[in-house]
Amino acid sequence: MPSQVDYDQHYRVRPNACGEPFPEFVAFFGSLGPAPRRVLDLGCGQGRDALMAARLGHSVLGVDLSRIGVDQMLEQARAESLDVEGRLADVSHFRSRRRFDVVLLDRVLHLLLTDDERREMLARLDRLTRVGGFVLIADTASHRSLIRDHFDARPDEWTRVRRCADFLCVRRASRRDEKRRGS
Repeated sequence: MPSQVDYDQHYRVRPNACGEPFPEFVAFFGSLGPAPRRVLDLGCGQGRDALMAARLGHSVLGVDLSRIGVDQMLEQARAESLDVEGRLADVSHFRSRRRFDVVLLDRVLHLLLTDDERREMLARLDRLTRVGGFVLIADTASHRSLIRDHFDARPDEWTRVRRCADFLCVRRASRRDEKRRGS
């Protein structure tokens, strides 16, 4: 991944460097139903998605390599009394015993150097997403087929909920889904 110094410098000189959350992410959270849900924002940067989800009443863990980005996210969360936790870590090595209702990957996969690293990251989503939970991914068009193929290859485990341009939302199969398929 690009060095931490690059992002620290970028965030230091540009508050809200990545702009507002994607409309697709906002729409997803608007239709998600009652809060709170546990949300994991991998590659949270300054927290544009994490803060948006927390403002809607969700409990969010944001993970990023940039100390400046995580600190800025936490400062804003404290100012608004939002339920946001920050963890300084390289997302390609992040592990958690917790499972989350929603996992976000907003323009993260394109930062990984190889397709093998991208596949490893996608495979890790099984251990991070609870049964019945969602994964939201926004990334560049160049990785669209790799991302789509990962989930399409496992239709018993993942269901595509929404896809458009550079955005994908999938749902991890619930036990109810598994029973329906078995009947």
